[in-house]
Amino acid sequence: MFCYENNFVKPLSDDMKVPFNKISVTGSEISNIEKAIESGHLQGDGKFLRSAESKLRGLLGNDTALVTNSCTSALETAAFLCDIKPGDEVVVPTYTFVTSISSFVLRGAKPVFCDINEETLNMDEKALEGLVGPRTKVIVPVHYAGVSCDMDYISNFAGKRGIKVVEDAAQGFMASYKGVPLGTLGDFGAISFHGTKNVICGEGGAIVMKDRSFFDRANFIREKGTNRIHFVEGKIDKYTWVDYGSSYIPSELCAAFLDAQLDFAVGLTEARVAAWKYYFDRLSPLEKEGRIKLPKVPKNCSHNAHIFFIIASSEGEKEALSNHLKRLGVATASHYSPLHLSPMAKSLGCPGSPLPVAERVAKTMLRLPIFSSITSEELDYVCDGIFKFYSK
Repeated sequence: MFCYENNFVKPLSDDMKVPFNKISVTGSEISNIEKAIESGHLQGDGKFLRSAESKLRGLLGNDTALVTNSCTSALETAAFLCDIKPGDEVVVPTYTFVTSISSFVLRGAKPVFCDINEETLNMDEKALEGLVGPRTKVIVPVHYAGVSCDMDYISNFAGKRGIKVVEDAAQGFMASYKGVPLGTLGDFGAISFHGTKNVICGEGGAIVMKDRSFFDRANFIREKGTNRIHFVEGKIDKYTWVDYGSSYIPSELCAAFLDAQLDFAVGLTEARVAAWKYYFDRLSPLEKEGRIKLPKVPKNCSHNAHIFFIIASSEGEKEALSNHLKRLGVATASHYSPLHLSPMAKSLGCPGSPLPVAERVAKTMLRLPIFSSITSEELDYVCDGIFKFYSK
C-alpha cells in the first residue's frame, strides 16, 4: 500500500512478524555497483559521486552540497569551517546522537547541553538565552525525527550574537521548514545516508553551506587537506597539502548505491509519511484517553516520517509495552541516553544539572517500526497489539 515496486531485503530475524526496519532497494543499486566495479574506479570522486551530488543539489535547491562518507564527517568538516578552537563553547541538545557534539569536541570545544521541547523532542530554543555566553561559537539544532526546530528563532537569536548555526539534519533529509529543505537553513548543514535513514547508502552523509565562499575549503578538508579539486578542474597541474583535512570522501560503491536511492527519494518519503499518518490516526484515541502521547508536527514544518514514537506514562509502562509487543513479534526500540549524563560529559567538566524533559523522554519513549515498504496489515498488527496492551 505504501511502496513502489521495489525489492526489499529480508529481515534479519525470521521470528519477527514486523521488523523495526527494512532496507528498500529501489531498482538500480546493484547494477550501479556492478558498473562501478567494471569501471575499475572504486575510490572516491568517480562518476557516481558526481551524479549523486548533482541529484542531491537539485533536491536541496543548493549547489554547495558535498557528499561525505558519513554525517559525522560532515559535522567534523563544519567544525573546521567554523574555526573551532580549544575553549570555544557549542550549545547542543542533550537528547541526540553523540556526534552532534563530539565532532566539535575533537577540535577542543566544550559542550553546553540544552533540554528539549516536550512536543517535538527538539532543542528547547527558549532555553538558549541562559546557555550562551562570550565563548559560545556554535549552536547545533538537531531536527529530531525529521521535524524541524524553530529555525527562525534560532537563526535570529544566533545572528544577533555572531554565533554560527550548524544544523544536524541527520534525520531531516527530504523534510522542510516553511518550504525550505532542512540542512540548508543554517550556516552549515549535515545530512545522513546511514543504513538506518530514509535514503541510504550504508554509510554516507553530506555537508551543505549557505555561503559558497566556504565551498573550496570544504573540498580541501574532504580530500585530506589537499587542493585536489583544483587539479580535477584543470586549474593547477598538480595538487598539494594546503589545509587541515581528513579522508571524508565516500567510495564509489557507496556513491553508486546512493545515486540510485536519490532517484526515489520523493517516493520513499511519501511512503513513510503515509505510514506515519496511519499510525497517528489509529493511535489518536489512546492519546485522547490520556494513555499515551504521540509526536507533534508544527504547522510550518513538513516532516519526512523518519521516526514514529509514543510516550508512555512511566518507564515501567514503556518497558511492559515493549515486552508485550516483542512477544507478539513486533520489534521496537528506545532511543538516546541524555548526553549530559554520560561519562564523557562528566570527564569534560560539564555540569550534571538536571535536564528534566530529556531525562523523562529517555525513559518513557518507544519507537515503533516504520519503513517505506511497511504494509497496512503490518501497521494494523502493531496498532492492534498496542490497543490490546491498553485494554488490560
